Amino acid sequence: MKRLFSFLLLLFVVVASFAISVGSPNQRIKLFFELGLKDSVPTYQVFFDDKEVIAKSELGFLLDGDVDLKHGFAISGVDINNFSSTWKPVLGQYAEIKDNYNQCVINLTQKSTKRTMRIVFRLYNEGVAFRYEFDKQDKLGYFRIADEATQFAMTGDHTAWWIPGAYDSNEFFYTESKLSDIDATKVDGSGIGTNKVFDKNAVQSPIMMKTSKKLYLNIFEAALVDYPAMHLLYNKKKKTFNAALAPTPIEGVKAFMQTPCNTPWRTIFITDDARDILASSMILNLNEPCKLENTTWIKPVKYVGIWWQMHAPGQGSWNYADVPNIKLAETDWNKLQPNGRHAATTENTMRYIDFAAEHGFDAVLVEGWNVGWEDWAGQWKEEVFDFVTPYPDFDVKKVTSYAKAKGVELIMHHETSGSATNYERRIDEAFDFMKEYGYNSVKTGYVGRIIPRGEYHDGQWMVNHFNRVIEKAADKRIMVNAHEQVRPTGLNRTYPNLLACEAARGNEFNAWSVGNPPSHEIDLAFTRLLGGAMDYTPGIFEIKMDYYQPGNTCQIHTTIAKQLALYVTMYSPLQMAADLPENYERYMDAFQFIKDVDVDWIDTKVLEAEPGEYITIARQGKKHGQWFVGAITAEKSRKAVIDFSFLQPDIKYVATVYADAKKADWKENPQAYEITNYIVTNKTKAKIELAAGGGCAISLKIATTEDLEKKYKKL
Repeated sequence: MKRLFSFLLLLFVVVASFAISVGSPNQRIKLFFELGLKDSVPTYQVFFDDKEVIAKSELGFLLDGDVDLKHGFAISGVDINNFSSTWKPVLGQYAEIKDNYNQCVINLTQKSTKRTMRIVFRLYNEGVAFRYEFDKQDKLGYFRIADEATQFAMTGDHTAWWIPGAYDSNEFFYTESKLSDIDATKVDGSGIGTNKVFDKNAVQSPIMMKTSKKLYLNIFEAALVDYPAMHLLYNKKKKTFNAALAPTPIEGVKAFMQTPCNTPWRTIFITDDARDILASSMILNLNEPCKLENTTWIKPVKYVGIWWQMHAPGQGSWNYADVPNIKLAETDWNKLQPNGRHAATTENTMRYIDFAAEHGFDAVLVEGWNVGWEDWAGQWKEEVFDFVTPYPDFDVKKVTSYAKAKGVELIMHHETSGSATNYERRIDEAFDFMKEYGYNSVKTGYVGRIIPRGEYHDGQWMVNHFNRVIEKAADKRIMVNAHEQVRPTGLNRTYPNLLACEAARGNEFNAWSVGNPPSHEIDLAFTRLLGGAMDYTPGIFEIKMDYYQPGNTCQIHTTIAKQLALYVTMYSPLQMAADLPENYERYMDAFQFIKDVDVDWIDTKVLEAEPGEYITIARQGKKHGQWFVGAITAEKSRKAVIDFSFLQPDIKYVATVYADAKKADWKENPQAYEITNYIVTNKTKAKIELAAGGGCAISLKIATTEDLEKKYKKL
């Protein structure tokens, strides 16, 4: 459906002081665009319920060695439309997604150069998005962006949840502070190989904020293609965020452009209900529709794997031998002395396959199967892996046959050590090797500094590399789980074979560093997870590392019940039961929830949400239509308020509640939980106690006559 404003109205808004206004479909959000009177700089303002939330902010570009694209513009045309449609994602939080927005397209001409630029604004009920578009034109063919001059002017000293601006890593924990207290240099970057921040006032997008008037704001981007990732530089005096693009190796250049082209969308979530941000599909809607003709091979995956064994102290290693200096093409691996710690052996892999088959998991990830791990990290080494040669103690044919006989798939692991050039040279052979042995999924990794040397993880070249890998994988019908890549921005709509990314501080940091605070998974929901699913690897039951190594003080900042809840609160169509099989065998009653919970959904209900504090989410699975609920809290204990009105009326359900025990605590008593069955209906409203750093998980099924005869208590 499309509605055009009249020509007379269009003429009016253009003439009236060059000011243009457009509102969201519900009219709670309004945007005003105008050109500055002195220098004709494009500017915008945003209001929520008639109160300013984004003060007048400038738009445009500074160019390298050329006239800027910021000053001296005139409006040459305006087009205002309304759009409403629905689409069905291949995998996702909803079976169907509505895309409803009002759009304002402003055509600008720079008087001195005759160059044209178009700014497209889209207003949704939960926020604003805009991007720059350039047509092919005689006066502008190739150009180099020195800086994107986009501003986001704040109206107060908001509370913010942020991580430091760093072009090579997203693996920081979140800091909660006032905007005026941002200092990226004070954040602990230990345990991160590439943790250099580029400015004390720099943060990464997305950044979550809460105003003194209890409005919720979030600045992010969508559809990052052929462009560097956007960080934000905060000016404390002016209270403005300025776009800060990851640079190229060429001094003074952030991006190389050729018309026709456009930038990613800049997005601003604005709401008075934090739940709206978590429930939003705005980022997905701003991406292009699926480009794959056939998606039947794309499936959700629940998996186990040889992975945590290398993180838990003293349990295993990626490398086969302890040799500090090797050359890939000159090493006879059969002549190396095994270190006795190598985890990816034939026998150990078969053990994981047995566990997966017994408990109904789809796949097994095997890390460390291939040669090259002896000196893979920290060397800035180009020829580090070949992705096709197994270690002497890993029989790929035997393992593959064994998995196939058990009905279990194997997930390939391609760590690149940041050497993207090496991966691009070898990727066709690597993917062909996968298909030869029946691997349909790959986990990629980019730990360390990037090769080509001088490039960053978040730079334009690497953004293009990551996207090329996804596209090539799609051609081979391979699903991708990308680690250490630029954070996702909804591209999984266009390429749904991008099942998940990491691009944030994962669960593994708890095994060997200061760890992730109890608020971390809540912070992720309001930031990183807005762009797409994360392979967070929940489900750790053996929480304190002194279990493996007496005296080790590292631990997961969680309870077991919270680890279960994460399978619901953190959306991902790729979910790992990350702990060692033997640890699950000691807690099989709790493990049952991981076995039962779905990973692909018909519907999602955000029941409670507050940044930095708590989240409660209900989801309906596609497999059997079964509902699951997850609730998590941060450092403070609380009662989760769960309204079961999403259930069908006049039907009784058995709610199996996996809750923190009365004396549970993330630090002192993390493994204390209790499992109780209750009868609930759509009229039930329950309060469930969550321990400090704890949570609860609930599975729901329609009650049978037998269930009702057991006379379960009402919740």
